[in-house]
Amino acid sequence: MIFDEADLVDQLMQGNQQFAGYTVDHTVNLSAAQGLLENVPSFVNYDRSVENMSTKQFDQQCQQNWYMPEEYKTLDIAELVLSQCHTDEELQRCGQELLLYQERNLFDLLRYLKYLVDIMTQHQVIWGVGRGSSVASYVLYKLGVHRIDSLYYNLDVTEFLR
Repeated sequence: MIFDEADLVDQLMQGNQQFAGYTVDHTVNLSAAQGLLENVPSFVNYDRSVENMSTKQFDQQCQQNWYMPEEYKTLDIAELVLSQCHTDEELQRCGQELLLYQERNLFDLLRYLKYLVDIMTQHQVIWGVGRGSSVASYVLYKLGVHRIDSLYYNLDVTEFLR
């Protein structure tokens, strides 16, 4: 768990004496993170019409609505990822993965993840090192979604994109 100094003092005042696994991080503005979440618009409303949709129809409807700025909706995500490659091995791996993402019509998802990472970075919000099969994707590593270099660890992207 990560706390700022005020949170740690509060824990001490409440009698908590077990701080194993706690981190005090001065670079993170926890108040800004909380403020960010308070300003998220409530744009998600339940729509009864989805009850009569097939899974494929529902998926298509959801894929049409990405709540992000226009600059991210039109971002050439493949160019961005490939521009971050420094070796032929990185280029080959990203090219292979981008083709798999494209086959699955997931470029909008990659754009949204780029937007999410940028927003979290801008507001000093911390997210995990990496979870589950997503760490097998080198493209997600290049976008900053996680910090596990799947190329270095020779992780197979098909573990993620099953």
